[in-house]
Amino acid sequence: MDDIIDNVEAYILTVPNEKRPHWVSLFKVPSANELLIRIKTKSGAEGFGLATSYTDISPIVNVVKSGLLDEIIGMDALAPELVYEKLFGFTSSRIASENGWGKEALIRISSAVDIACWDVLGHVGNLPLYKIFGGYNDKVPCYVTCAYYREGKDNSELREEIQMLVEQGHKGFKGKVGGLSLSEDIARMEIVRDVIGEENNLMVDVNRAWDLKTATEGAKALEALQPTWLEEPVRWTDDRRELKLLSQRTNIPLSGGESEITSYGCRSMIEEQAIQILQFDCTMFGGFTEGRKLAALCELNHVDVAPHHDCFIHAPLVAGSPAGRIVESFTDPERDPLQAELYENPPKIQGGYLTLNNMPGLGLKLSEAALKKFGTRIL
Repeated sequence: MDDIIDNVEAYILTVPNEKRPHWVSLFKVPSANELLIRIKTKSGAEGFGLATSYTDISPIVNVVKSGLLDEIIGMDALAPELVYEKLFGFTSSRIASENGWGKEALIRISSAVDIACWDVLGHVGNLPLYKIFGGYNDKVPCYVTCAYYREGKDNSELREEIQMLVEQGHKGFKGKVGGLSLSEDIARMEIVRDVIGEENNLMVDVNRAWDLKTATEGAKALEALQPTWLEEPVRWTDDRRELKLLSQRTNIPLSGGESEITSYGCRSMIEEQAIQILQFDCTMFGGFTEGRKLAALCELNHVDVAPHHDCFIHAPLVAGSPAGRIVESFTDPERDPLQAELYENPPKIQGGYLTLNNMPGLGLKLSEAALKKFGTRIL
């Protein structure tokens, strides 16, 4: 077959540590910590995919270097289900233990490879992925994540930050809470609401910092600000049950899913009726193969799809489904230099919408200059 996988390249994308890091409630957010996979077929078709890591990326590097990707050489790039099944299947195999292939690393790598295969499929079919995924829309709503904690950042700086984003034309704003006292965080979100006005959307993200009691109090205090959703409000230990309990105590829609490591965890959140918005991340687990299944499951269960991170990767999936609601963006180059520089033709974000490129596959062309700047080839 002409479309068998003939060559695979792997890079890590990193930047030097920030002098003034961005923090959410419980952890520092890396500006760039990604695995980039490039696939080439015998016919010359190419595609790429990304995997995001919020922890040390060296375990992923070690698995790539130890020969995992040799397993897909000779496979059909136009059969992403088969390729994904093989790589993900190693998470339940003796071979993984014998080779030192950790579960999280395998999940991340299989995700990047899967996205790359779908990109190849789009190029071979000469169709953009949003059309292949259903073609429901060619543009999607887009919000900006903001109001991070930073050393020395006071409420005056917060107000200036949000004002700048309003002037950029954003219509949706997601602020971070959970890192300060409840009263201090409510005051911060009051500033955000004051600056953006009643006509724009405010989302609030706790990043799993609150216990159920605090989350109940926090949701009650936030109701006056009319949040579009309250994201990951409770700690990880019993999040699905506590999310369900919290949903019975507040009228604010609840969202979650980014911290799950498989699509099965997201399925359980839907089955528990714990959330109204699902925020899975194709670059962290499952790629588009699992993302498509979750989008369909959301549609059937009246849950909205609002993926975590990387608006350019997730836009085709959100645009392709009736359940697709919105994508997340990071327009500050200091917070996310990859969104600013990784692509030669980034989709246009304007007036609260991202308009997809009408080009085959992901519709994205990697910038070789950015790859040289941020990338280190590991395979």
